[in-house]
Amino acid sequence: MNRIRLKRKTHLPHLKKSQLLILSMVLIVGGIIIAFKYINKIASPIIMDYASLEAKKLSSIIINKAISKHITEKVSSEELFEITQDSTGEIKAIDFNTALVNKFLTETTNSVQINLRNIEKGDIDALEFSDSVLVDYDKEDLEKGIIYQISSGVLIGNPVLANIGPKIPVKISLVGDATSNITTEVKNYGINNAMIEVYVNLKITEKVILPFYDHEITVDTKVPVALKIVTGTVPKYYANGLTQNTPAVTVPLEE
Repeated sequence: MNRIRLKRKTHLPHLKKSQLLILSMVLIVGGIIIAFKYINKIASPIIMDYASLEAKKLSSIIINKAISKHITEKVSSEELFEITQDSTGEIKAIDFNTALVNKFLTETTNSVQINLRNIEKGDIDALEFSDSVLVDYDKEDLEKGIIYQISSGVLIGNPVLANIGPKIPVKISLVGDATSNITTEVKNYGINNAMIEVYVNLKITEKVILPFYDHEITVDTKVPVALKIVTGTVPKYYANGLTQNTPAVTVPLEE
């Protein structure tokens, strides 16, 4: 006669359940840590490249518009240059109208800082160049201080899948002082003539901010603002004076 053996049910003691729970939590936390390490080492630099490009693009729009409004549209080459001639009409010296240059450089630098500050705070209605900015950027995002949202699909490296996945918001914050100055270039123009090109250089430092990473970038923009043809021999004073003693303006960053 065969005996029937009944299997006795065994129950995991309470201690083992607790151990499983702790083990699960450790695995979850470990997975999160590994994921963050992956993001910091691999994903963050890729995303930051995209974010930096957008930050530079937006800043360049503001800088170019500010220079155009406060310098290019206001200053003529006749006002900008001070030309000294002798009794025979020969040019003895060419210099800048320093007071005028400093005035417009200060206005331009202030304008750039104020407009970038407004974008940083999301105060889009106060933007001086809102029409130009809103052509390429979403107003609702800008009102939240977000200049761009990057799709996490860019990490895949496939252009087809670049727009999929959760969006990563990008913000900017001004860092340090904004500086601007005037530089010139002299080129031969025909026989015994010279062409003087005047440029405004404006430099700002920004912090590009992602949810899990931030990085400082420098935006250095060079914009042509005036051109003048000088008839006659260009004096040495011009080459030595303007290139070395170009007016420079530094506007402190307002907190």
